[in-house]
Amino acid sequence: MNDLWLLIVEFMKTGFFAVGGGLATLPFLHEMGAKYGWFTMDTLSTMIAVSESTPGPIGINMATYVGHSAAGWPGAVLATLGLVTPSVVVICIIANYFQKFKNAKIVQMIFAGLKPAVVAFIAAACLNLFVSTLLYAERGISNGIAELFNWKCILLLAVLSGLKKIFPRVHPIAFIGAAALAGIVFSF
Repeated sequence: MNDLWLLIVEFMKTGFFAVGGGLATLPFLHEMGAKYGWFTMDTLSTMIAVSESTPGPIGINMATYVGHSAAGWPGAVLATLGLVTPSVVVICIIANYFQKFKNAKIVQMIFAGLKPAVVAFIAAACLNLFVSTLLYAERGISNGIAELFNWKCILLLAVLSGLKKIFPRVHPIAFIGAAALAGIVFSF
């Protein structure tokens, strides 16, 4: 199967099963990167940063980014359509019936069961991203424990967290810009 069909199929699966918003796509993206080699964990970290800082839903931005990385502009369009199509179809179907069944006990139980699962998926993806950003796991501890940590990122996280605490009214865009500038200046 060529990359364009793989992109469509993988992102349709993601669009159908990633319940809970854009961050719920992270486990699926992690699996895609490992399975097909379309991107590394470092690239995934970059994709998340870019997707979070650009307008639009993170899941769609990431699908576009992955599709473009894997197969150029046709890949970007098809990955994005693959991600969106299942949601549109499901939403159209649900919209027709939701008003009738929204107070049904079974519907409320399904949504109550989905909430912790979505939180668990997002937490696992965030922990994986946190570890891959702040640690050099591939290095191991053979060169010492200090070599295991990405000290530049840890220091940047501490400085920006401290500044946000000191200046809580400063808009988050200023901190995103400061982090991007630090990445450029200090070659992250």
